[in-house]
Order: sequence, then structure tokens, then C-alpha cells
Amino acid sequence: MTGCTTAFLWDESHLWGLMAYRALAANCLPFELVKSVDIREGVLDEYRMLFVPGGWSSNKMKALGEKGVAAVRAFVENGGSYIGFCGGAGLATLDGMGLLNIKRRPSKDGVPGFSGRIRLELSAHDIWNGIDLPVFHAWWPPQFVIEDSKVRVLARYGEALSDAFSSDLNVGDIRDNGSWTDLEKIYGINLDPCRLAGEPAVVEGHYGGGRVVLSLLHFDTPDDTNGAVVLKNIWRYLGSRETGDVTPPSTPSREWTKGVDAFTGLGRKDDTAENVRDAFAVVADLEYAVTEIIDIGIRNFLWFRRNPMLLQWRRGVRGLEYGTLYVLIKEISARVRQLCKTDSPGKIGDDMGARLKSIRHILIPFSEKAKRLLTLERFAIRNGQITYEKCDNTEIQEIRSGLFAGSKSYGGTFKKIIDMLDDILFRLLNMEIRE
Repeated sequence: MTGCTTAFLWDESHLWGLMAYRALAANCLPFELVKSVDIREGVLDEYRMLFVPGGWSSNKMKALGEKGVAAVRAFVENGGSYIGFCGGAGLATLDGMGLLNIKRRPSKDGVPGFSGRIRLELSAHDIWNGIDLPVFHAWWPPQFVIEDSKVRVLARYGEALSDAFSSDLNVGDIRDNGSWTDLEKIYGINLDPCRLAGEPAVVEGHYGGGRVVLSLLHFDTPDDTNGAVVLKNIWRYLGSRETGDVTPPSTPSREWTKGVDAFTGLGRKDDTAENVRDAFAVVADLEYAVTEIIDIGIRNFLWFRRNPMLLQWRRGVRGLEYGTLYVLIKEISARVRQLCKTDSPGKIGDDMGARLKSIRHILIPFSEKAKRLLTLERFAIRNGQITYEKCDNTEIQEIRSGLFAGSKSYGGTFKKIIDMLDDILFRLLNMEIRE
């Protein structure tokens, strides 16, 4: 029996999983990382709560498989608690595992491109204790359709703040100087954030003997004070009494030094030292390649930073995907470098070194093609409206097909790379938690 009450499902979360990991660790909230294969093998018997962060819910369903979905349902039905954020919330609807009698609103009927801060209208509930000004972050959430009176709405959307965005349009700027109606005709999608007003944002219900709390908001957003308060409240509410006395996993230094020379003076003359130098060289190459992608996007006015983990990109380019690569590689690099500095560099091992080299083998050509694609897309945007999937330029179509396979929920070479990165990061984070 594990000493922790909360299982954190890692699969198919990527950037959102890392965001949640950092937030939970920073707030001393106990959890242990698990994968779908663990759930299929019965690991949930050891826990009282399952936390599922953001990410494509359809991909999470595939990762769990029928046996994993059945295990989650049985866990909740027998009294376990389920908490899902954004994609993790969508996973629990009738479109996913069916833990609550909720449907997802079709994207064409919702506001699919909303992101940023928004006020909430709160119902009285323990998770809102300590919240005076109910402003939280939503990052391109799905929307719920609820017709079941047994599902309790804990919060509804109110007014979007002026620094929020809808697609690539700043909410405050359009309110002051534009027309959502005109822009919706141009973009061909719903943009006006007023369409969100009154829509469910956080809900609670029961599946069998277990509680289910689903949030379309990201209480794990970096530097979100309100979010941190709610995270702690949720952990207490759903039965974990371990908050406040848990030492969080350490966070690697964000000083991204470059070059192999920084570690040539370690003084080790064995295979471990060679593995360390080799791993260090590989992660330096990975960092350089992904940084070039981010830099070319900034130079060409295709995106800017919203917070330490998220970009705001122009419509027509894959800003979330490139940003995900950047954040995951930076995190892996920091943790590999940290291992190099500790007394346990042998943990890098031949296996991890080989995996890093395999990623480099795929990422370098991906980076070159991505830079070409971004340049082409920059000119295509000038000449007319394009979306992430539609463009008349045949070269753009060909490169996109190879890199992303035309899938909004990740595909192509990109999916191969992030799956490999995800596996390495899972190993590194688990190594840290269990020490």
C-alpha cells in the first residue's frame, strides 16, 4: 500500500501534465505519477483519488484502453474520487468514460479559441474557501452541456478580462475598438467571449459511491494565487489530509547554461563520466534545435509568451505544439543537468542516453522543416486567412502532413517526438518523487 492517497495519470498530458506537476509540487500536495498500464494492472486499489490533468481526452481514452477505462469506472464506483482539469474533465463526460451525465458542446457551437483570465459566478462550496475575487484561467477549454439535475454546477463563467484572448484576438482591444460580429464572419468561428457567460465551468457529481469534480479551468496555471488556493481546497475536500506537511519535489534551476565544457571538470574517468558528457551534449543539441523554432516564430511575429509555459500564437500556425516541445525539452535538459551535478550521475544510464539520441535523430530534421514551414506560413498569413489545417499552398500542405499528419489532437512526426519526450520526463520525475 502506497503512503500517498492521490494517483496522477501522466499519459497524454505533455505540457499540461508538467504544468500540473509543478503546481501540485509547489503547493506541497501529495501525489504519485501513474500510467495507463499501471491502471490496467490495478494500481488504483492503492489510492483514494485519481487526478487527470489537461490534454486531448480522446488520446487519453486510447491510452487507457477498454480495460483501463473499466478500472477507472470501478475505482470511482467503489468510492474513489476523480478530479479532472480541462481535457481530464472532458474524459469523464459521456463522450469519454461516462462518469457524469454530461455531454461536450460541439466546437462549432461554442467558443473554441478562448484563453486567459475570466471571472466566475460561484456557488457556495468548500473548494472556494478563501477566494474573494473569483478570477481564474481557462486555456482553450471544451464546453459542457448539462441536462441532469443531479450534476451540481459549482461555478459558471462570467466576464472575460481584457487581457484574455479569443483565437489570436485580444479581448480588451476588440471590446474597445472592434466588432466580434464582423470578426466572426471573417474567422468562420464563434469568438465573442460573452457567449460563455452563464456556461458551466466547474461541476460536481457522483458515480456510484465516488465523487467526481470536473473543472474546465486550470487551477494549475503558473503563478496563479487563486488557483493554488483552490488546489489545496480540492485536495482537502476529496479526502486527502496530507496537505501542508509534504516536502515538494525539487525544481531544477532555470539557468540554462550551454555547452559541454561546464561538466568536463567533474573528475570522473569511468563509463559514468562518459555517459554524463554524452547526455549533456545531446540535451544541448535538443535545446538549441527547439529554441531556434521558438526564436523564428518570435522574429516573424507569429507568437509571444503568455506565461512561462504558454505561447500566444497567430491563427494558422501550431503554436501550442511548438511551445510544448520547447517546455518539455527544457525541463528534461534541466533535470539531466541536475543529475550531472549530483552524486548520482549514473542514473542517466545507457538506456536514457540512447533514448535521448533517438529523439535528437528525429528532432533535428523536424526543426529544419518546422522553420521552413513557419516562414512559409508567415507569408501565407499576409496573403489571406489560413487555419492550422487549411491552406492553398501545396508546399505548406506537404510539410504539415509530415510534421503533424493534419491531426489537431497530435499526429505525424510531432507525436512520435513528444511521446518519446514524455517517457523520459516521466522517468525523471518519478526518479525525483521516489527519492
